[in-house]
Amino acid sequence: MAKEIPDLVAEPRAGSGKGAARQARRDGKVPGVVYGDGKDPVNVQFDFNKLLTQLRAGRFMSTLFNLQVEGQEDVRVICRGVQKDVVKDLPIHIDFMRLRRTSKVNLFIHVDFINHDKCPGLKRGGTLVTVRPEVELVVTAGDIPDHITVDLEGLNVGDTIHIEDVKLPEGAKPTIDRNFVIANIAAPSALRSGGDEEEAEAATEE
Repeated sequence: MAKEIPDLVAEPRAGSGKGAARQARRDGKVPGVVYGDGKDPVNVQFDFNKLLTQLRAGRFMSTLFNLQVEGQEDVRVICRGVQKDVVKDLPIHIDFMRLRRTSKVNLFIHVDFINHDKCPGLKRGGTLVTVRPEVELVVTAGDIPDHITVDLEGLNVGDTIHIEDVKLPEGAKPTIDRNFVIANIAAPSALRSGGDEEEAEAATEE
C-alpha cells in the first residue's frame, strides 16, 4: 500500500536576495527555495502559521511532500534545511529539494503489529515492548509504503523481532546494515528480571 503524500502549499516569491526575503517575513511569510533535478532554483514563500504547524507536527525533514505552487506543476520535494531565528527559534528560511519518482529517499516508516490475539506470549501475560515504532528505510519516491507489518502470530515470551524477520516492501531497505531489534515479547512484570528492558534500551541507544 502506497503512502499518501501530504500536500504542501506555497506561493511564488518575486525577487531574491536578503531584501526580498525580509519583505516576505514582514508579510507573515517564510521565504524558501526549491532546487535540484537539474532545473533552475525557484523562489517560493509559505504562510508562517501553517508552516510552523507542520514543522511542529514532527518528522518534517524526513517527509516527502507534494509541493503545490499556483501556476506551476506539482512537484515532489523533501526539506533539506530550515534556518531559524537564533533568539525566537522560529523559521526564517527553508530549502526544499526536488525528487523524481525514481529517486531514492530516506524516510521513517510506521511499524504495524498484527495478530495480537494469536500471540501465545501475550496470552500468557507477556507485554509487547516496542523498541522502534518507526523504522528508517531507503525507499523509492514514487512508491512509498504506508507501513511495514510485523506478524506476532506464534511468538512466545522472550522472543525478539529483528528487522531481518520482517518482509519489507519491494525496493525498500533499512538505512542501518545491522540486524537491529524492532520489538520483543517481555515476561509478565512479576517475573521480569530486567533483561528485556535492558535489551530494549540498548537497542534504542544503537
